[in-house]
Amino acid sequence: MIRILAFAGLVLLMVGCKGPRQIQTVIAKKDTAVVTVVKAPEVDSAALKDAILQKVRFNNIEFNHFFAKVKIDFTDSKGKNTNATAFIRMRKDSLMWVSITGALGIEGFRVLIKPDSVFVMDKLEKTIAIRSVDYLQDVVKLPVNFQVLQDLIIGNPVYFPRNITSFKTTGSQLMALSVGEYFKHLITLDTANNMVMNSKLDDVDELRNRTCNIAFADYSNVQSRWFSNKREITVTEKTKLDVQLEFKQVSFDEPQSFPFNIPKNYQRK
Repeated sequence: MIRILAFAGLVLLMVGCKGPRQIQTVIAKKDTAVVTVVKAPEVDSAALKDAILQKVRFNNIEFNHFFAKVKIDFTDSKGKNTNATAFIRMRKDSLMWVSITGALGIEGFRVLIKPDSVFVMDKLEKTIAIRSVDYLQDVVKLPVNFQVLQDLIIGNPVYFPRNITSFKTTGSQLMALSVGEYFKHLITLDTANNMVMNSKLDDVDELRNRTCNIAFADYSNVQSRWFSNKREITVTEKTKLDVQLEFKQVSFDEPQSFPFNIPKNYQRK
């Protein structure tokens, strides 16, 4: 259940252009997927790369406040499935609040996340845990900070630096590859509207063999923002975690409250 907190507070868990450089990928049918890039002649221009970056960022969501009700379906490495509902409130760049309820509608956890810390209130066990924000990295198995978590919830691309190395247009899809500090990121956009369809992250450290795949679907226009209501997230390294998120209610820029009063009888964990 504790991993659900990170993906729910993730929660609670991670382009038509044609050009002279083409991306060629080989997807290995293993526990993890590996992207191999065949180097092409150095003839890309800065203008072409900037055009692709603009496409990637075309539908990036800007906001001040955010609210969502999310249905979560979580499967851990042992195949155990857990369902929950999360209510998420955010104030951009400063505060996230998550309330998680089980099948009977009873609130089990309340989580408060700040840029430097995480507070987890277990309302069933009557305990409170206070951790550094680095705690999220241990739970989600990705180098997550507040900004990355915020973008994951909103649906903006994560770990996508400016150094695009290759790209390819196929039918209605544009795939672009970038290589950053932690990941090689293969992003797939719908060329008709520049909406992100898939993000595939492979660890630049091949010894770790870590990969994360995020699929986006069921877009709708929410207050002039194109929002993906369904996400499927798979993180694989030594173990595999699968999370499905289905957003039932979403609103932007309506002021939110963040109640988090710790009862005196709660024990520090």
